[in-house]
Amino acid sequence: MATAQRLFHAHGYDAVSVADVTDAVGINPPSFYAAFGNKGGLYRRVLDRYASHGAIPLAELLRPDRPVAQALAGLLEQAAQHYAADPAAAGCLVLEGTRCHDDEAREAARGFHLAAEEAIRRYIAARYPQEAERVTDFVSTTMVGLSAKAREGQGLDRLLATARLAGLAIAQALPEEGRK
Repeated sequence: MATAQRLFHAHGYDAVSVADVTDAVGINPPSFYAAFGNKGGLYRRVLDRYASHGAIPLAELLRPDRPVAQALAGLLEQAAQHYAADPAAAGCLVLEGTRCHDDEAREAARGFHLAAEEAIRRYIAARYPQEAERVTDFVSTTMVGLSAKAREGQGLDRLLATARLAGLAIAQALPEEGRK
């Protein structure tokens, strides 16, 4: 799984063939198909693994004891750092997967993306119900942009600058509790 995850993250779902995976893992195609059904089945398993070994830890960042704007700004900075951490596998495996051409893989990635968006929306809604949808959209759009820019080779300094600017916008949209 780790090898397949590295391949998909580094090259994108569409650019990785079954032959690439079987060669890298050292198995033959019949064994691959018996184990995963198809490339999309492998990708879903890779996304499951990524969710527990490599994705941004939403639960750690979106703690109820933190001010919402501060937590969201931290999430965006963590995303920038995460997306730029490995230049050979820049960006977010899930977000980049939402743009692939395979329907099964794209829907699998989209499911993970929507679950993350829902977690962010619920976190915001707990204290800012009227702002939850628009701020979630802003955070999600910013994360998609950070991932795309990292994939294009933008460096950590510029990604962090964008994340920090977005954090300032969030702070304006969500004044500290008690100061509303």
